[in-house]
Amino acid sequence: MRLIQAWLTIVIILLIIPSMSLAADRQKVESFLKITGFDVALESISLSAETAPRMLGLQAEDFGSEWTRLTRDVFAIKKMHKMAVDILEETLNDKLLKHAADFYASELGVRLVLAENASHMSEDDELKLESGEAIVAGLERLDSERLIYIKRMNKASDSAETGLRAYREVQVRFLMAAAGAGVIELQMEEPDLRERLSSDEDGIRAELDRAAVVSAAYTYQAFSDEEMLVYARALENPEMRQVYDLMNAVQFEVMANRFEALARAMSLLRPSQEL
Repeated sequence: MRLIQAWLTIVIILLIIPSMSLAADRQKVESFLKITGFDVALESISLSAETAPRMLGLQAEDFGSEWTRLTRDVFAIKKMHKMAVDILEETLNDKLLKHAADFYASELGVRLVLAENASHMSEDDELKLESGEAIVAGLERLDSERLIYIKRMNKASDSAETGLRAYREVQVRFLMAAAGAGVIELQMEEPDLRERLSSDEDGIRAELDRAAVVSAAYTYQAFSDEEMLVYARALENPEMRQVYDLMNAVQFEVMANRFEALARAMSLLRPSQEL
């Protein structure tokens, strides 16, 4: 693997160093995934497969009737689950695991996970977007503190600010894999591709931040402002931040890995296209 493509793996390695000696056993990790809802978050990665053809300037229909079968195989839940557990087994220590599991096993935590799981697996993105935007617009008109709590939650759950970098990394690894597999003819080297994709970084960051607020407004609409404040404070705990930094890195590594596999598999369905 080229060093320039290894960013997500490096993040995971750095997170391993302080916790390897106390790594959790596999059964505890399996329970952790279910209690926190991280298993469903991993499963929802499969829904992102629909964005893959658009990155290449194509549509899923261009790949024929085999597209559904292909994505089902590449984004098989068992494969993604095993990848995540393999990494977390070596990186997530018992102290961090217990801290997160104790919170999400609470009455509020259980309700939060149910809401998050439902939002992750919802296939009606248009409804989520419209409803979320309407809720945010209403909160903005009221100058509601709830928006502050939501933004605190979003910031705390991505304290390493991996979102934009990981988003770009998935794009680069997918496009480079697609070019290597002959799915596209990429008319630039990897450094040039990175530069091109980063040309509007501030704009993309603003879009991602706004999307996160809209998504959270929709997901947690049934919770009170007080509960949102409790959740924000829980996510801001240093131990919970470490858990989320690790989970984010693992989730994006699994996503990037599966998108690379998808690019290689796509070469069997369509002749080369120029990009």
